Amino acid sequence: MTDARMTDFRIDAQQAAEAAGAPASDADAIARIHRPVLLDDCVSLVAPALTRRPGATVVDCTLGLAGHSTAFLKAAPEARLIGIDRDAEALALATRRIGDAGCAGRFTPVHAAFDAIGDVLDDRGIAEVDAVFMDLGLSSLQIDETDRGFSYSHDAPLDMRMDPSQPLTAADVLARYTAQDLARIFREYGEERFARQIAARIVRDREHGEILTTSGQLNRLVDDVVPQAHRPAGNPAKRVFQALRIEVNGELDKLARTLPEAALHLAVGGRIVVESYHSLEDRTVKRFMAQGLTADVPAGLPVIPEDAQPFFRDLTRGAVKADEAEIAANPRSASVRLRAVELVRPLPDRWRRQFARDAAGESAGGSGAAGSSRGRRPSRKSSKSSASSYERRR
Repeated sequence: MTDARMTDFRIDAQQAAEAAGAPASDADAIARIHRPVLLDDCVSLVAPALTRRPGATVVDCTLGLAGHSTAFLKAAPEARLIGIDRDAEALALATRRIGDAGCAGRFTPVHAAFDAIGDVLDDRGIAEVDAVFMDLGLSSLQIDETDRGFSYSHDAPLDMRMDPSQPLTAADVLARYTAQDLARIFREYGEERFARQIAARIVRDREHGEILTTSGQLNRLVDDVVPQAHRPAGNPAKRVFQALRIEVNGELDKLARTLPEAALHLAVGGRIVVESYHSLEDRTVKRFMAQGLTADVPAGLPVIPEDAQPFFRDLTRGAVKADEAEIAANPRSASVRLRAVELVRPLPDRWRRQFARDAAGESAGGSGAAGSSRGRRPSRKSSKSSASSYERRR
């Protein structure tokens, strides 16, 4: 890392295994299920914010199997952690794992989507936190469970819900969306070159009674549509699966709302640390962080007023990527981009207002409404999520 102060918080592979918190007999099994990506770097970035004062609080917005979170609690023995996850199964496993590590008394599990961070903190009377961590994309549990339909490597029902209690599934999207909407999803969320052709084929087939219900069927359709000479490396359906997962779970909209909400609850000296796994996520994170890394004045102004100075400090000097050794040990780390900033002064009033609008989805390009129990924003119960939109269409 670029910040020399972070080196005191690095952990080696043995400490990482201990941070898993399972009995020795279970260590190998847990390692097979979940290997945290860039664990050393994430601990190095988060821990300094948690050791500044007793009782510091970190929010892990994407708890998963708690590999990162357990390591944070081990590195900061007086810190508390709130772990949010929309997958109840992952939340239960993570809670057990943290308990086995002896950290249960400093851990609060919350079953929610990560864009509920504002409500989660408000409901607990927490005005400020010291760190917010997000490990975006799929958890190892979701990838490895073949019956969830996330992976194109296994034939399974086209589900793709991170929260199985929501109504909208990938099969619903493919069965009900228009060709135009499908093409938009594949193009915008998957950056798929043949989005229009794939969408047209899906709609034509279902008009003849051929409804896509499994990942294997979707694999074969994409394989049939995409010309051999124009295929990316790997499975040609990869981009389509990514696009469907983002649509089903509303991931990019949630991310665009969560980042400003996190900033609104961040204490001075606190940090936002985010791991992204594809360009759309990373672009959203980079754009958000850039807002606080430059002076908020017109170009060429000879003197920068104090209240226009940057309010973020770049902790990673761009994005940190996995090195060859980590990729060899954990292939899922190949696409990771890790970015982090520190809040160096109170948010200016103008930016508090802007971030409140962004968190509510009210800014240009935003969609939906996210809520707060304090009346700053409409209730999240009225938000326009993909699932609720599907319910209105049924």
